[in-house]
Amino acid sequence: MTGEDDNGRESRGRDDEVRGARRIPAPRGAADDLDDLDLAAVVRRAALPGVRREPAAEEPSPEEPAPDAPVPDEHSPEASSAEAPAAPTEPEPEVMSAPPVLSHQVLKSLLGAWALSACSAGETAAVEDHLTECAGCEDEALRLRDAVGLLHADRSLDLDPTLRSRVIDGCLGRRPAEIPVPGWAAPYDAETARLDALLRDIGASEWHAPVRLKWFESERAVHRRTTVAGVIGHLMAVDGLVSAALGLDDPVGTGDVPSSPTERTETYWSAARLPPTRTVREPWRDQSHELIRTVSFAGRDIADHSVSYGDFALPLQDSLLDRAFECWMHGGDIADAVDYPYGAPSAAHLHRMIDLAARLLPAALAGRRRTGLAGPAKELVTAGAPGRSLHLEVEGHGGGDWYIALDSPAAVGSPEHAVAQVALDGVEFCRLVAGHISPVDAAAGQEGDREAIRDVLFAAASLSRL
Repeated sequence: MTGEDDNGRESRGRDDEVRGARRIPAPRGAADDLDDLDLAAVVRRAALPGVRREPAAEEPSPEEPAPDAPVPDEHSPEASSAEAPAAPTEPEPEVMSAPPVLSHQVLKSLLGAWALSACSAGETAAVEDHLTECAGCEDEALRLRDAVGLLHADRSLDLDPTLRSRVIDGCLGRRPAEIPVPGWAAPYDAETARLDALLRDIGASEWHAPVRLKWFESERAVHRRTTVAGVIGHLMAVDGLVSAALGLDDPVGTGDVPSSPTERTETYWSAARLPPTRTVREPWRDQSHELIRTVSFAGRDIADHSVSYGDFALPLQDSLLDRAFECWMHGGDIADAVDYPYGAPSAAHLHRMIDLAARLLPAALAGRRRTGLAGPAKELVTAGAPGRSLHLEVEGHGGGDWYIALDSPAAVGSPEHAVAQVALDGVEFCRLVAGHISPVDAAAGQEGDREAIRDVLFAAASLSRL
């Protein structure tokens, strides 16, 4: 009996010890122990739908015993052990809690922030783990990351020069114009639009920026200083030759108006009581629009209508091509003055401009020969017959091959009669024709008759004017 009682009391004592032991909560990391995990993000995720939250274990107050624990007697071993000071224990290592589990919808909503690198470390890890399992989110994340790459690319903010023509071509492809712009007027339409876009971008003070206009006379280069507004006034005054030929208003005035482009420009500049300002842009643009509308409504026969330049005349289609060329060149002068990017025309338009200059070269060469600035003709032939020629090879943008008759403007250039060859870049050839570079420095490659090469290069430079 005594043994049974002792065993029973020992068993009850052990049960009492288990029931009276304090329950220790699971280790929990403090807020400042989360290292680089964003506390605000943790709290935010805890409030998001789909986040699994573990219920916190209740910890009894240290002053009150657990409800099931018996109150120890003052002579009991439990009481004596409670009064004794607790032995020092090693602190348990702090364990960081695992990041909360986020639902698919929440992770998908974080893809934009992840692509911008705006997620916290915990969110980034959760998103990237999810991307290894979800193909749809992976594709979306790659698209967003590519889009973010475009936001940081260093590229020019200027529009592509071909954008306008591509947009118009797309529109006309869907609904052709009832009255289209003639193909021979398209270069003038495009170059005036490009220059107008440049003028819209510059500030009011830049209209007074100094511009140096350069051209070639006889054997030397000359220049004239003006302003951006002065250049637009010059373009408007010379465009007035085309306006007058079509019966439209001439910006220089009526009566005894000179036909030479240089004299018209000087007359326009001197008639202004004050230096031209940005107000000149609107009348110049209105004039270019009116020219395009007029030739579009006039029909096919208008293309051969003669436009006088004083010492010479050009058909209307060549005259508008000449105006497109000058608009491009002076647009480049303005762009250099205001530090603005300005490219060359489209290849098709540049090819037409080069072709016009090549067709004018035989007459320019004959004119220089009459004044003693070029060598004498060596093999005269009848009009329309092939004669001694120079092969002009224009490379690159808008390039091609032309054969320039050397001895008579009425002769026909022929590959079989070529005595020399000159190779130039397309833009470089146009700059030579505009008088912007010296004939001595223009040609990249020369072969054959040196005198013929020199005469043609200087004839090309003599096509330039103010």
